[in-house]
Amino acid sequence: MSLASGNVLAVNAQERIQELADRVVVLRDAYYRGSPLVADAEYDAVEDELRGLIAANPGLAPDPNPLDQVGAPAVLHAPVRHSRPMLSLEKATTPEQVTAFFARFPGQSVVVMPKLDGLSLALVYEDGRLARAVTRGDGTTGDDVTPLVRALADGVPERVDAPGRVEVRGEAVMLRSTFAAYNAAHPDKPLINPRNAAAGTLRAKDPATVAGRELFFFAFDLDTAEADTADADLERGLRALGFSVADMRHCADAAAAHEVITAIETGRAGLDYDLDGAVLRLADRVAYAAAGTRSSSPRGALAFKFAAEERTTVLADVVWDVGKTGKIAPVAHLEPVFVGGTTVTKATLANQEVIKARGIRIGDVVLVRRAGDVIPFVAGVLDESARTGAEREIVPPVVCPSCGQAVVEQGNSRELFCVNLGCPAQTVRRLVHWASRAAADIEAVGPVWIERLAEAGLLEQPSDFYALTREQLLEFDRVGEVSATRMVDSIAASRGVGLRRALIGLAIPNASEGTATRLCRAGFGSLEEVADAGEDRLVEVEDIGPKVAASLLEHLGRLRPELERLRDRGVSLDVRAEDLPPVVASDAPLAGKTVVVTGAINDPRSGEKVPRPTFQRLCEKAGATTASSVSANTDLLITGADVGASKLTKAEKLGVEVVDQGEIWQRLIAAKIV
Repeated sequence: MSLASGNVLAVNAQERIQELADRVVVLRDAYYRGSPLVADAEYDAVEDELRGLIAANPGLAPDPNPLDQVGAPAVLHAPVRHSRPMLSLEKATTPEQVTAFFARFPGQSVVVMPKLDGLSLALVYEDGRLARAVTRGDGTTGDDVTPLVRALADGVPERVDAPGRVEVRGEAVMLRSTFAAYNAAHPDKPLINPRNAAAGTLRAKDPATVAGRELFFFAFDLDTAEADTADADLERGLRALGFSVADMRHCADAAAAHEVITAIETGRAGLDYDLDGAVLRLADRVAYAAAGTRSSSPRGALAFKFAAEERTTVLADVVWDVGKTGKIAPVAHLEPVFVGGTTVTKATLANQEVIKARGIRIGDVVLVRRAGDVIPFVAGVLDESARTGAEREIVPPVVCPSCGQAVVEQGNSRELFCVNLGCPAQTVRRLVHWASRAAADIEAVGPVWIERLAEAGLLEQPSDFYALTREQLLEFDRVGEVSATRMVDSIAASRGVGLRRALIGLAIPNASEGTATRLCRAGFGSLEEVADAGEDRLVEVEDIGPKVAASLLEHLGRLRPELERLRDRGVSLDVRAEDLPPVVASDAPLAGKTVVVTGAINDPRSGEKVPRPTFQRLCEKAGATTASSVSANTDLLITGADVGASKLTKAEKLGVEVVDQGEIWQRLIAAKIV
């Protein structure tokens, strides 16, 4: 390479480094002010490119270097200097980096925990009392947010049983359940996501202005004046002081850590908090302190980043989709974007009130988020100032997109409905729902085939499935003898659907799967018996009120001819034995107990996985009442494998006894229930 060309490359590198450094400053400032301009993955890409260029050209590092700074550049409340810097963590994305971390600390135990997506805090206790709560800020100086933390943060004890000065660091998060409840109560001004909600809450000038935005504090670091004599194990030390931790697991080697990281990533959908990775940290506090620090990160910890769950893309169009009950919902059509391990091209927008509240327009660059790794939704517009003027308002339809009949608005959210029961789109959706796993479970006839059969006039209502013949199916392209036989056999197997699943399959408004279960357990023997029952009898059933009862009677009355056709074609609408109340064992070991089951359940005799509903029914045979969530009425939280932290945290808070599944299996076996 010539000297001239080398100089050109150096100039280009210097210009790019400065460009990236300026970009990092802008993006970081926007992020910590609660109005991010890009998604996390895009910010990471900018920072990674800058880090790589500086490593290749150390003499061209900018001054100041934004990579040496941590957190927010501005202090918004009274400034407090940290006793020791609150540093970022070294980032890892591959198993090899985890292995290298363990190699640096041979023989040391490491705790692996979720990397929570909230706002870092330092809590300082003096002589057992909370003296102040401080945000991370720029890593050296943070904001004093003590009044806000006292008013809004759960999991922060006012007193701890420890002498002298104690500092506990952790993450203040808004739980997903809190976030959902807040947005439901404030549809006119919803929060964009739990992370920004947590940051915005602790920047409020007055606790009253953010009432209802409760946060939860999970501790991850402990520094005590009595470090030499106190328990050096991080988790034990934090729990002894009364703090909650986010599922810390001790690992002796890299292989064990890999397993825990995988479990955290695959199980994050069931957690009540957002996370974007896992943190590895030396379990021994003395060893952690002795490991020292780099310029901006501690040596004794590592952050393993998961695939991004949020990305930005362009909202290309909005299509109004007609559901099985006639509800017309907006569906966002997006420029393809990879989010949380899959390419997303469509996402939900909820309803017209949400669109209005979030100010979303066609053509906007929007933030796409995956809720629980399953349902993508458009969380909001990232930067309205970047609009070009070509964006278009999203206009709700005045007639049904499928049948053309005028739509009606219902509810406070002004949801749109088509009330034409003969609407083609509704017909197909109801047929798809009847064939779904929760209902008749006609596995071999999928949505595409249902739509084709409906277009051909062979399917209009559920009973039509049971009149289909092999000869009719063989007339369609790409259907051979094997496929036709499989479809017919699958339909035949679904004839034993029974009361509970048939009621689910009929998609009656306001009647949930729980409604169907409770009707079976209340003594109803058939769908016809439910249809013939008066409102007074129905409302006697647990959790069935006048609204649900009226809907059941209205729709089952209308469907009476369809029930007769189903019967004529050999479909069972009678209650099945599996749906009846369990026969409680004479020496019921769980009699009178209300239990909640969490985690993966495995039969200790065979090692095989047991579906949770099956295990719950065994608990009911043992005399228990099962519930889905932990409350003050819960007696036992039964834990399986890979348990998330949310139920454990709530159980700990409410004083609910936590029991491993192994102990419950022993009781079931001893009582000869299994």
